[in-house]
Amino acid sequence: MKEFQAWEDLSNIPADPPVMRDLCVNCRRPKVVCWCSALPPQRLNPRSNVILLQHPAEEKRCLRTAPMLQLGLAENKCLIYKGKKFPQPKHENLENILNQPNTLLLYPSTSAADIKHFKCENDYYNIILIDSTWPQAKAIYASSPLLQKIKQVKLVTNNSSSYIIRTQPTEGCLSTLETAAEALSQLENNSIYSEQLIQPLHMLCKYQLENGAVTHQSKEYLIKTKTYPKLIGKRLSKLLKSTNQCTLE
Repeated sequence: MKEFQAWEDLSNIPADPPVMRDLCVNCRRPKVVCWCSALPPQRLNPRSNVILLQHPAEEKRCLRTAPMLQLGLAENKCLIYKGKKFPQPKHENLENILNQPNTLLLYPSTSAADIKHFKCENDYYNIILIDSTWPQAKAIYASSPLLQKIKQVKLVTNNSSSYIIRTQPTEGCLSTLETAAEALSQLENNSIYSEQLIQPLHMLCKYQLENGAVTHQSKEYLIKTKTYPKLIGKRLSKLLKSTNQCTLE
């Protein structure tokens, strides 16, 4: 009888709703960690377009950089398509974009050309980026025959990633935001993109470091300094040997 009464008392305790932090209507992050104040004063309007082919897992990451890119560029200058292979019937107009002669796939294959060779004067390009981890990007590329037909380009730069709160595979890896910003700067011959677009990333990392996050070194660095805490698998070993530049979230 006492046990029954105890359960009845517990069942009558009102459940308080969880305290929800106010969200920014722009970036949809809690206002206390909003990075919108670091966005360009005016949304940048390059001649070229950025098209992100985004793995579904990226949408679940709270520290992703794709929204920074989309909000930093003029409307419709950054298009995002979600999936594990491309194009699909749900991807409106994507097949048409992929088939255009001025479309470039930023992918670090052995046949990729330096993107600097494609500087646009009066023309524009569609820059395709795969927004995912490197293993996911390889899987997307392998399952998307049309991507394999697109002219492939790579970034040749000495820049190090400012995304210092995430562990990256190699020293040359850049976030999606940084990769797009650098690609636009090189294509449009204008450093405003690499200077202004990545400011929200700096703000994000600064806030995270001030609230308990730590600076992360790349797996390549940790392995070279013999401080990597895990055994090196075949996939990681192959990646470190073959990847000179990659996009990583």
